[in-house]
Amino acid sequence: MIHARAGQPASADDLIDLQKLESTYFELIPDLAIAEQKVAFGTSGHRGSALNTSFNEWHILAITQAIVDYRKTQDIHGPIYVGKDTHALSAPAEQSVLEVLAGNGVDCFIATGDYTPTPAVSVAIIDHNMQLPRGSSAQADGIIITPSHNPPQDGGIKYNPPHGGPSDSDATSWIATRANELIGEKLKGVKRSSPSAKSFDYRANYIGQLDQVLNLDPIKESGVRIGADPMGGASVEYWGEIASHYGIDLEVVNDKVDLQFGFMSLDWDGKIRMDCSSEYAMSTLIAARHEYDISTGNDADADRHGIVTADSGLMNPNHFLSVAIEYLFHRRDGWDEHSGIGKTMVSSSMINLVAADLGRRLVEVPVGFKWFVPGLVSGEVAFGGEESAGASFLRKDGQPWSTDKDGLIMCLLAAEIEAVTGLSPSERYAELTKRHGEPHYKRVDAPADLEKKAKLSKLSEKDVAATEIAGDAITNIETSASSGGALGGVKVSTEKSWFAARPSGTENVYKIYAESFTGSEHLEQVLEQAQSIVDSAISG
Repeated sequence: MIHARAGQPASADDLIDLQKLESTYFELIPDLAIAEQKVAFGTSGHRGSALNTSFNEWHILAITQAIVDYRKTQDIHGPIYVGKDTHALSAPAEQSVLEVLAGNGVDCFIATGDYTPTPAVSVAIIDHNMQLPRGSSAQADGIIITPSHNPPQDGGIKYNPPHGGPSDSDATSWIATRANELIGEKLKGVKRSSPSAKSFDYRANYIGQLDQVLNLDPIKESGVRIGADPMGGASVEYWGEIASHYGIDLEVVNDKVDLQFGFMSLDWDGKIRMDCSSEYAMSTLIAARHEYDISTGNDADADRHGIVTADSGLMNPNHFLSVAIEYLFHRRDGWDEHSGIGKTMVSSSMINLVAADLGRRLVEVPVGFKWFVPGLVSGEVAFGGEESAGASFLRKDGQPWSTDKDGLIMCLLAAEIEAVTGLSPSERYAELTKRHGEPHYKRVDAPADLEKKAKLSKLSEKDVAATEIAGDAITNIETSASSGGALGGVKVSTEKSWFAARPSGTENVYKIYAESFTGSEHLEQVLEQAQSIVDSAISG
């Protein structure tokens, strides 16, 4: 149900108590007998809040020591690139991280500025390692302190190995297990010392190479006007510099950094959440869309993108992914002719149709950007994108760029598309629907406790008792992707529609994704029956 104040400005009553949040970070000690207080890595690291003892000093000290221990098992002895976003818990967590790295004698870099987008860390790791001989143990990796788009009271931490992208499940399982062991031992195995990090100019390194992945001259020459909203996140120190460096007509529409994020509009559930794919969180930018040709938003660590066009408003992430793929594979001559297109199982089938039209191989993976990393590193995948507004692609010469999601290049790509084609991304998507038909897509959340989420993650085909959805016979039930890897949920398809359900890795909900090529009313029927099917399967 949509909250009555969704899309409205936050009030004083919506704001977090910063003093209480920081004090509980240091004061509360996790109890491993309580599942919610254990270290647990989802698709984007460990997340939680100090207020409910799920993201506290002990967690971060133990996780960092576990990362140090893991590196030894992998013969990784180079520096660690550390970045953080603008969430209130990110600064104290960074201090904890740096103390443990210093205590273990691990060299590390932190930003010369205050904040660092996730893709800037990824690019720095890749740049460092590209200069090393093959097999060198001096490889670098990274720690990024961010809960992404989560509410202001949350914190997050994730580990990116030497390939620069998100860790695979083997790494995160090892790190989480070791971290919980350390907590259980009351941190006896954790080494700490005064921080000794070196400074690194992530911003100059990242911005100076943007013309290797994007065609920025057409944006400058066409005069496409861009309004960029960092949404109080780490990109706040980047957008103005990008405009100055490349001479493009870009205005930073909100340069505020407020640890309470009090300038935000409330999301669908009445919470403050920096979700650049949400029409509610993005309502201010949407209302001002006629002031710019392209308006953009990023979440707190800038790994996600939101695209607003003057003619249509906020684009559905699936729509922009489809447009981006169709445009890039026609315009990037330096990409290998055999490079494929990566999408998740829960992204729109429009991408399948675009890939077929391009004659490109489609690589369908479970949810989580980690599944795209091997392909982006090898060049076998030139573009990887998720329905949650996260994507990245190769440099123009076919070499890796960011192997983690990059919201900045996706926002600039929207401007490149309009500058080069003369059509907005939403107009380009309208052309795709004329060619392939118009799918109707929606994602909703449904409540689920830890027990139900665990059941959902282990569902098999035989757990789905239904034989039809919205009057159409079920033709396929999947629990893993065609390219390998478990969905951690279930996807059910008919000839005219599909739905998928999987547990959230960060909240006590499960997500239902659905798409219909019949119409919006049919989609609502699919969603209603999907929730009934899933609830029945996980409630028994």
